[in-house]
Amino acid sequence: MIETKEELEAIKKTCQAMVTKSAGLSAGTAIIPVPGLDIGSDVAILMRIIPKINSQFGLTPEQIDGLDTESKLFVMTAISNTGSKMAGKYITQNLIVSLLSKMGVRVAAKGASKFVPLIGSAVAGGISFTAMKYMGNSHIDDCYRIALAALEHRQLERAVEDDAVIEADAYTPHQRPHSP
Repeated sequence: MIETKEELEAIKKTCQAMVTKSAGLSAGTAIIPVPGLDIGSDVAILMRIIPKINSQFGLTPEQIDGLDTESKLFVMTAISNTGSKMAGKYITQNLIVSLLSKMGVRVAAKGASKFVPLIGSAVAGGISFTAMKYMGNSHIDDCYRIALAALEHRQLERAVEDDAVIEADAYTPHQRPHSP
């Protein structure tokens, strides 16, 4: 469980580096002039990286199921509020394909550009890198907002509990020494 904002920032940076590396792999595959190869590669890359990002932020279905009822409800509400399609979910090929199809213009442009010798492959690689980086970093931003909300919620709960303990101690009758 993430305990500090600094820890959350470090996770975000680690995930961003992972996305950049994956975007590079996607671009490298897109350069190969075989229509369809890049889409299959993008699906495989996203099937691998999205669960890793979820795990880093504590947002896999298993991690969420392990939370107490109130925390689980809060996290599920935060996921819903961000509109995230991938946080807290089992990542399936159908889900990834659906999300890629929503980026249809980029995918179509990437595929069409392969038919222009040399320059087309470079354009396809650039489009692929940009699209993968955008999808990955958007997911990281969603996960970050969800995890930050959960962290702030836990900190607020602790503060309320600490105040309740202090308040209870204030009303505890103090023992007075017996006079001789």
